[in-house]
Amino acid sequence: MTNRYVFLYAAAMVVIVALVLSGAATLLRPMQERNMRIEKMQNILAAINIPAPRDEAETLFNQYITVAKIVDYRGEEMEGDAFEVELQDENRKPVEERQLPVFVADVDGETFYVVPLRGNGLWGPIWGYVGLESDVVTIAGANFDHASETPGLGAEISGERFEDQFKGKKIFDEDGNFRPVRVIKGGAPDDDPHAVDGISGGTITSDGVTNMLRNGLEVYKPYFEKIKSS
Repeated sequence: MTNRYVFLYAAAMVVIVALVLSGAATLLRPMQERNMRIEKMQNILAAINIPAPRDEAETLFNQYITVAKIVDYRGEEMEGDAFEVELQDENRKPVEERQLPVFVADVDGETFYVVPLRGNGLWGPIWGYVGLESDVVTIAGANFDHASETPGLGAEISGERFEDQFKGKKIFDEDGNFRPVRVIKGGAPDDDPHAVDGISGGTITSDGVTNMLRNGLEVYKPYFEKIKSS
Protein backbone atom coordinates (compact mmCIF):
# COMPACT_ATOMS: atom_id res chain seq x y z
CA MET A 1 0.00 0.00 0.00
CA THR A 2 1.55 3.25 -1.14
CA ASN A 3 1.65 6.50 0.82
CA ARG A 4 -0.39 8.11 -1.96
CA TYR A 5 -3.17 5.56 -1.51
CA VAL A 6 -3.20 6.05 2.28
CA PHE A 7 -3.37 9.81 1.86
CA LEU A 8 -6.23 9.65 -0.68
CA TYR A 9 -8.14 7.15 1.44
CA ALA A 10 -7.79 9.29 4.57
CA ALA A 11 -8.81 12.42 2.68
CA ALA A 12 -11.88 10.66 1.25
CA MET A 13 -12.93 9.44 4.71
CA VAL A 14 -12.57 12.94 6.14
CA VAL A 15 -14.82 14.33 3.39
CA ILE A 16 -17.40 11.56 3.86
CA VAL A 17 -17.52 11.98 7.64
CA ALA A 18 -17.81 15.76 7.28
CA LEU A 19 -20.73 15.36 4.86
CA VAL A 20 -22.47 12.88 7.16
CA LEU A 21 -22.05 15.13 10.19
CA SER A 22 -23.20 18.18 8.25
CA GLY A 23 -26.26 16.35 6.98
CA ALA A 24 -27.12 15.06 10.46
CA ALA A 25 -26.78 18.54 11.93
CA THR A 26 -29.07 19.95 9.25
CA LEU A 27 -31.67 17.23 9.81
CA LEU A 28 -31.55 17.57 13.60
CA ARG A 29 -31.59 21.39 13.73
CA PRO A 30 -35.40 21.76 13.58
CA MET A 31 -35.77 19.22 16.39
CA GLN A 32 -33.14 20.99 18.50
CA GLU A 33 -34.75 24.36 17.93
CA ARG A 34 -38.16 22.98 18.90
CA ASN A 35 -36.72 21.43 22.08
CA MET A 36 -35.17 24.78 23.02
CA ARG A 37 -38.47 26.52 22.34
CA ILE A 38 -40.39 24.05 24.51
CA GLU A 39 -37.86 24.39 27.34
CA LYS A 40 -38.18 28.17 27.21
CA MET A 41 -41.96 27.88 27.49
CA GLN A 42 -41.56 25.57 30.48
CA ASN A 43 -39.24 28.01 32.22
CA ILE A 44 -41.53 31.00 31.64
CA LEU A 45 -44.48 29.07 33.04
CA ALA A 46 -42.41 27.87 36.01
CA ALA A 47 -41.88 31.52 36.99
CA ILE A 48 -45.63 31.76 37.65
CA ASN A 49 -45.75 28.33 39.30
CA ILE A 50 -47.38 26.42 36.46
CA PRO A 51 -45.86 22.95 35.97
CA ALA A 52 -45.62 22.16 32.27
CA PRO A 53 -44.65 18.66 31.09
CA ARG A 54 -42.88 18.74 27.72
CA ASP A 55 -45.84 17.33 25.83
CA GLU A 56 -48.17 19.97 27.31
CA ALA A 57 -45.86 22.99 27.45
CA GLU A 58 -46.96 24.61 24.20
CA THR A 59 -50.65 24.17 24.96
CA LEU A 60 -50.27 25.56 28.48
CA PHE A 61 -48.11 28.44 27.26
CA ASN A 62 -50.75 29.47 24.72
CA GLN A 63 -53.43 29.07 27.38
CA TYR A 64 -51.85 31.24 30.06
CA ILE A 65 -49.52 33.68 28.25
CA THR A 66 -51.93 36.19 26.76
CA VAL A 67 -49.40 38.80 25.62
CA ALA A 68 -45.73 38.58 24.63
CA LYS A 69 -44.28 42.01 23.92
CA ILE A 70 -41.07 44.01 23.79
CA VAL A 71 -40.53 47.28 25.65
CA ASP A 72 -37.64 49.73 25.55
CA TYR A 73 -35.69 51.38 28.36
CA ARG A 74 -38.48 53.98 28.77
CA GLY A 75 -41.13 51.30 29.17
CA GLU A 76 -42.60 51.98 25.73
CA GLU A 77 -43.73 49.09 23.56
CA MET A 78 -41.64 48.17 20.51
CA GLU A 79 -42.25 46.10 17.41
CA GLY A 80 -40.88 42.57 17.36
CA ASP A 81 -41.24 39.01 18.61
CA ALA A 82 -40.54 38.86 22.35
CA PHE A 83 -40.04 35.10 22.27
CA GLU A 84 -37.18 35.38 19.79
CA VAL A 85 -35.20 38.05 21.68
CA GLU A 86 -31.82 36.76 22.89
CA LEU A 87 -31.09 38.51 26.18
CA GLN A 88 -27.40 37.61 25.96
CA ASP A 89 -27.16 39.73 22.81
CA GLU A 90 -29.30 42.55 24.21
CA ASN A 91 -27.14 42.88 27.33
CA ARG A 92 -24.16 43.72 25.15
CA LYS A 93 -25.96 46.79 23.79
CA PRO A 94 -26.30 50.20 25.43
CA VAL A 95 -29.44 50.29 27.58
CA GLU A 96 -31.03 52.76 25.16
CA GLU A 97 -30.87 50.18 22.35
CA ARG A 98 -32.05 47.08 24.16
CA GLN A 99 -35.18 45.09 23.46
CA LEU A 100 -36.76 43.97 26.75
CA PRO A 101 -39.17 41.01 26.53
CA VAL A 102 -42.27 40.85 28.74
CA PHE A 103 -44.66 37.91 28.98
CA VAL A 104 -48.09 38.73 30.41
CA ALA A 105 -50.09 35.86 31.87
CA ASP A 106 -53.68 35.44 32.94
CA VAL A 107 -54.12 32.73 35.57
CA ASP A 108 -57.69 32.35 36.79
CA GLY A 109 -58.37 36.02 36.14
CA GLU A 110 -55.21 37.27 37.84
CA THR A 111 -52.49 39.03 35.83
CA PHE A 112 -48.81 38.17 36.11
CA TYR A 113 -45.74 39.59 34.40
CA VAL A 114 -42.71 37.44 33.56
CA VAL A 115 -39.36 38.94 32.60
CA PRO A 116 -36.09 37.19 31.67
CA LEU A 117 -32.75 37.70 33.43
CA ARG A 118 -29.17 36.86 32.57
CA GLY A 119 -25.94 37.21 34.56
CA ASN A 120 -22.68 35.52 35.53
CA GLY A 121 -21.97 32.84 38.10
CA LEU A 122 -18.65 31.38 39.23
CA TRP A 123 -17.86 29.34 36.12
CA GLY A 124 -20.14 30.73 33.45
CA PRO A 125 -23.46 32.35 32.60
CA ILE A 126 -26.56 32.06 34.75
CA TRP A 127 -30.06 33.00 33.68
CA GLY A 128 -33.70 32.76 34.62
CA TYR A 129 -37.16 34.25 34.75
CA VAL A 130 -38.97 36.16 37.48
CA GLY A 131 -42.73 36.27 37.67
CA LEU A 132 -44.38 39.30 39.29
CA GLU A 133 -47.89 39.65 40.60
CA SER A 134 -50.24 42.27 39.17
CA ASP A 135 -48.77 44.94 41.49
CA VAL A 136 -45.34 44.41 39.81
CA VAL A 137 -43.89 44.62 43.31
CA THR A 138 -44.41 41.11 44.66
CA ILE A 139 -42.54 38.13 43.23
CA ALA A 140 -44.88 35.29 42.33
CA GLY A 141 -42.13 32.85 41.44
CA ALA A 142 -38.64 32.44 40.04
CA ASN A 143 -36.87 29.98 37.79
CA PHE A 144 -33.08 29.89 37.47
CA ASP A 145 -30.54 27.84 35.54
CA HIS A 146 -26.82 27.80 34.81
CA ALA A 147 -24.25 26.59 32.32
CA SER A 148 -21.53 25.12 34.52
CA GLU A 149 -21.91 25.87 38.22
CA THR A 150 -20.57 23.35 40.74
CA PRO A 151 -22.97 20.48 41.59
CA GLY A 152 -24.12 20.67 45.20
CA LEU A 153 -22.93 24.28 45.48
CA GLY A 154 -23.66 27.02 42.92
CA ALA A 155 -25.73 24.62 40.83
CA GLU A 156 -28.34 24.70 43.61
CA ILE A 157 -29.74 27.96 42.18
CA SER A 158 -31.83 25.77 39.86
CA GLY A 159 -33.32 23.80 42.75
CA GLU A 160 -36.81 24.32 44.16
CA ARG A 161 -35.46 24.91 47.65
CA PHE A 162 -33.60 28.01 46.48
CA GLU A 163 -36.18 29.24 43.98
CA ASP A 164 -39.13 28.90 46.39
CA GLN A 165 -37.58 31.48 48.73
CA PHE A 166 -38.38 34.23 46.23
CA LYS A 167 -42.13 33.78 46.38
CA GLY A 168 -43.71 36.74 48.16
CA LYS A 169 -40.52 38.83 48.20
CA LYS A 170 -40.65 42.45 47.03
CA ILE A 171 -38.67 44.42 44.43
CA PHE A 172 -39.90 47.84 45.64
CA ASP A 173 -40.05 49.04 49.23
CA GLU A 174 -43.06 50.63 50.94
CA ASP A 175 -42.02 54.08 49.70
CA GLY A 176 -41.90 52.91 46.10
CA ASN A 177 -38.11 52.79 45.87
CA PHE A 178 -36.57 50.07 43.72
CA ARG A 179 -35.08 47.49 46.06
CA PRO A 180 -34.52 44.10 44.40
CA VAL A 181 -33.98 40.88 46.30
CA ARG A 182 -30.48 40.14 47.58
CA VAL A 183 -29.03 36.69 48.23
CA ILE A 184 -27.47 36.84 51.70
CA LYS A 185 -24.52 34.71 52.75
CA GLY A 186 -25.17 33.16 56.15
CA GLY A 187 -28.93 33.58 55.91
CA ALA A 188 -31.43 36.38 55.41
CA PRO A 189 -33.47 37.82 58.29
CA ASP A 190 -36.93 36.25 58.40
CA ASP A 191 -38.64 39.63 58.29
CA ASP A 192 -36.68 41.02 55.32
CA PRO A 193 -38.94 41.10 52.23
CA HIS A 194 -35.95 41.93 50.03
CA ALA A 195 -33.57 39.06 50.90
CA VAL A 196 -33.24 35.28 50.65
CA ASP A 197 -30.74 32.79 52.06
CA GLY A 198 -27.53 32.26 50.11
CA ILE A 199 -26.21 28.88 49.02
CA SER A 200 -23.73 27.29 51.39
CA GLY A 201 -20.37 27.18 49.64
CA GLY A 202 -21.73 29.05 46.64
CA THR A 203 -20.95 32.64 47.56
CA ILE A 204 -19.86 33.82 44.12
CA THR A 205 -22.86 32.25 42.41
CA SER A 206 -25.16 33.75 45.06
CA ASP A 207 -23.62 37.16 44.41
CA GLY A 208 -24.15 36.54 40.71
CA VAL A 209 -27.86 36.00 41.31
CA THR A 210 -28.02 39.22 43.36
CA ASN A 211 -26.35 41.18 40.56
CA MET A 212 -28.51 39.53 37.92
CA LEU A 213 -31.69 40.48 39.78
CA ARG A 214 -30.56 44.07 40.34
CA ASN A 215 -29.26 44.70 36.82
CA GLY A 216 -31.91 42.66 35.05
CA LEU A 217 -34.93 44.14 36.82
CA GLU A 218 -33.65 47.72 36.96
CA VAL A 219 -34.00 48.20 33.20
CA TYR A 220 -37.69 47.34 33.52
CA LYS A 221 -38.34 50.02 36.17
CA PRO A 222 -39.95 52.51 33.77
CA TYR A 223 -42.26 49.79 32.49
CA PHE A 224 -43.17 48.72 36.03
CA GLU A 225 -43.84 52.35 37.00
CA LYS A 226 -46.23 52.70 34.07
CA ILE A 227 -48.17 49.64 35.23
CA LYS A 228 -48.26 50.84 38.84
CA SER A 229 -49.60 54.25 37.82
CA SER A 230 -52.22 52.94 35.38
